[in-house]
Amino acid sequence: MANIDNIKRYKNIHMIGIGGVSMSGIAGILKHWGFNVTGSDRTKSDITNKLLQKRIPVTIGHDFENTAKANLVVYTAAVKQDDLELVKARKLHIPTVERADFLGEITKSFENTICVSGTHGKTTTTSMVSLCFLEANMDPSIQVGASLKQINGNFKIGNSEYFIIEACEYVESFLKFHPKAEIILNIDNDHLDYFKNIENINNAFIKYVKLLPDDGLLVVNADNAYCLKLRNHTSAKTVTYGIESENANFVAKNITFNKNGFPIFDVYHNNFFYCTIELSVPGVHNVSNALACIALCDSYNISKTDIKSGLKKYTGAHRRFEFVKTYEGVNIYDDYGHHPTEIKATAMALQKKQYNQSWVVFQPHTYSRTKNLLDDFADALTNFDNIIVTDIYAARETNTYNISSNDLVNKIKSLGKDAIYISNFNDIISYLKEHIQKDDIILTLGAGDVTEIGYKF
Repeated sequence: MANIDNIKRYKNIHMIGIGGVSMSGIAGILKHWGFNVTGSDRTKSDITNKLLQKRIPVTIGHDFENTAKANLVVYTAAVKQDDLELVKARKLHIPTVERADFLGEITKSFENTICVSGTHGKTTTTSMVSLCFLEANMDPSIQVGASLKQINGNFKIGNSEYFIIEACEYVESFLKFHPKAEIILNIDNDHLDYFKNIENINNAFIKYVKLLPDDGLLVVNADNAYCLKLRNHTSAKTVTYGIESENANFVAKNITFNKNGFPIFDVYHNNFFYCTIELSVPGVHNVSNALACIALCDSYNISKTDIKSGLKKYTGAHRRFEFVKTYEGVNIYDDYGHHPTEIKATAMALQKKQYNQSWVVFQPHTYSRTKNLLDDFADALTNFDNIIVTDIYAARETNTYNISSNDLVNKIKSLGKDAIYISNFNDIISYLKEHIQKDDIILTLGAGDVTEIGYKF
């Protein structure tokens, strides 16, 4: 059971931006621990509705009353310093804390916080590890970056010393955590609006690895050169995994795919056969994610039977190559991929399925990422048969980068592949309905609101 003495003095906790994936998970954990939790958010969502069902009051818009009653105000990084609730809290001398700092305090409450990090695959791998721990009856607390059906949401409160969480590198927020174990899946060019270059990203991960205690555990991807070198920066036990790196501790061999594109593969541990794994999610990138999960779970003495069963039960988290519906013989999927590496992995996974033609509707996410990685985005998208690009989802940015979706379309065309730009979602649906044929696949792709298209059919 978690030791929450370090936060007990804050009985009433108000959360600004409570509808965020991480914030809502924290709110649920605090409510379970007996705190009075309130929150506010700009927009209503499935998450805010679920919080209300858990009897956590949520105000859409500003909530000055509960701000004034709070002993502590937690705010998400997206909240500006001139936010009216934040200003009021500080005027009343109520302590305020950013989400990552507060989550860091919660990680300190557990003896065994397991952090899953890396540029891609965090949600999937966190989910895989969680299901294996659940299968082994280890009763972990869990916080994952998407809704996972086996825990009916994005968090679970267990009654053990295990806390399994995603640890995001953006603005170096993972440096606030207190990990006993770390999985590092990959280090790639992303969040360049903050990091500027790959060297700064790598340095952030070096600092992160140094947080591990000497009796901790580091699990790293031997197929990624940056990841492999991280073991030089810690005294913790290090376990490696890989598909291409045959010298890794855990290696996948004899990879095949069934008609759904789901991998079946043999795992070797230190060159000896370990077990055969069958996944229920597509793509070779998920073989790598599963290896990371296996390497960690083996170090926690989880049996091969429980590992195999836990991985088999993982059918995907929300918006991770998620099946949406079938429309007139056409299967529609939705995926959160918003980085060229993720897009390429999703395209390769899709190509293992049986279908007629593929149609991708891509929504670029942030101007800075689109500008910095334009060539890579264009190259990744050429792996689909038909390409539609819609407007850039601004997220936290304004367009000071002089970039547009038409720039991406033109770049794709320069590579000899046709692509079209359509702004309006209803126009995209009309275009698709005119052109799709039975047994085609439609994939909506991006971290913004492009997900709405599949549900509008």
